[in-house]
Amino acid sequence: MARRALLVEDDSSIAMVITAALEDEAFTVDRCDKIADRDRLLSANEYDVMLTDVILLDGDGIETLGRVHQDHPDMPVIILSAQNTLDTAVRATETGAFEYFPKPFDLDELVRTASQAADARSLDGEEEGDPGEGLPLIGRSQPMQEVYRMITRVLRNDLTVLVLGESGTGKELVAEAIHQLGSRKNGPFVAVNTAAIPRELIESELFGHEKGAFTGATNRNIGKFEQASGGTLFLDEIGDMPPEAQTRLLRALQSGKIRRVGGDQEISVDVRIIAATNRDLEPMIAAGTFREDLYYRLNVVPIQLPPLRDREDDIEPLARHFLRKATSEGLPQRRLSSKAVTVLKAQPWRGNVRELRNFMFRAALLAREDEIDEATISDLLDSAPIEAAIANDREIGTVVSSWLSSAQLPEGDLYHAALAVLERPLFEHALTKTGGNQLRAAQLLGINRNTLRKRLGDLNIDPETFAKGH
Repeated sequence: MARRALLVEDDSSIAMVITAALEDEAFTVDRCDKIADRDRLLSANEYDVMLTDVILLDGDGIETLGRVHQDHPDMPVIILSAQNTLDTAVRATETGAFEYFPKPFDLDELVRTASQAADARSLDGEEEGDPGEGLPLIGRSQPMQEVYRMITRVLRNDLTVLVLGESGTGKELVAEAIHQLGSRKNGPFVAVNTAAIPRELIESELFGHEKGAFTGATNRNIGKFEQASGGTLFLDEIGDMPPEAQTRLLRALQSGKIRRVGGDQEISVDVRIIAATNRDLEPMIAAGTFREDLYYRLNVVPIQLPPLRDREDDIEPLARHFLRKATSEGLPQRRLSSKAVTVLKAQPWRGNVRELRNFMFRAALLAREDEIDEATISDLLDSAPIEAAIANDREIGTVVSSWLSSAQLPEGDLYHAALAVLERPLFEHALTKTGGNQLRAAQLLGINRNTLRKRLGDLNIDPETFAKGH
């Protein structure tokens, strides 16, 4: 289906050129040269993007954008102006315009930006509708708008993207959105958690191996690079990749070719690389634990994901989305009271969106009424202070001390009772990172696999629930 644009331009020759260029990119274009006609068209039609001049036949196009944004908050606006002053640029920015183009402008760049703006609308996730429809990115806050704009800039190219952000902010969701909306959407999307792969196996996982390459290599193995050929390879937690694997990864990125472990043939691969990390790579470069040349190869287009505490306006739509998701997975249908939303917004959410998701699933399960009120939210928050802060190691000692002082633990068995509470989020964290693989989880934790299996049984944790696709 063609995208639809509204062009508000009083110079007929410029309007004709822009219209032709947009139509060449599969846009349907409506044109007008007055604010009154603009408002009439907007009231009768839905547009994916509006391009507007500043000085129009019947007034100032910027001054009247306030009501346009109010009535059409999801429609991106691109401002064109021959009034090339700092004041005009500032005014355009203050209106929340998607982009500002001073005249004369590069027509190709204008059309590319219009396409990006139209595509950005689909990145706003599933605010309404059935669970599972649309893309997984949700939020209309200003910090997320900048993320959306950065995503749209890489949809029609294969530039390498480095997604940065705290744990739980949704870095893999950004990678999925780039893949689903980009030119490689018909190819495979292959995600690799580099931190969850044992050091001795990571090269085999990425590049594959030949039969007999090492003890236990009884068959040829096709690595993630070859599996992702024609599509996207997402390298999560790239900051935890061992130095020797970094070297081979850099060589693959530079040459576009890989060699299986134990093989002597170079294999060309066509993949788009998206990497992600919650770590600050520059100090690691200074410490010699991350290759500087690999960093610059990956950091072509950085996208910084904001923590949830910086996007308070998104907490309510996210919470309601997770309740719908919980219902689709068999939990009772719940709704949130307005006071419950106020309590949610007041929380720091150190575990970010992931923590909020887990909390809302727990609320859906444990709430006694169909409507989740502020008392239920407060009770659940008070009952899990450790899990709420598990992602913030700077504060966990304080949290544990406070919890031990207030918890009603059995005397004579304080050690085991406290350990059981602390172990659960730790084991769940390891299983989440390894997709439910007990061997890798045990290696990640640094404990024996049999010990892990026993403790999972004692704590009634089913590793199958953490498996990919469950």
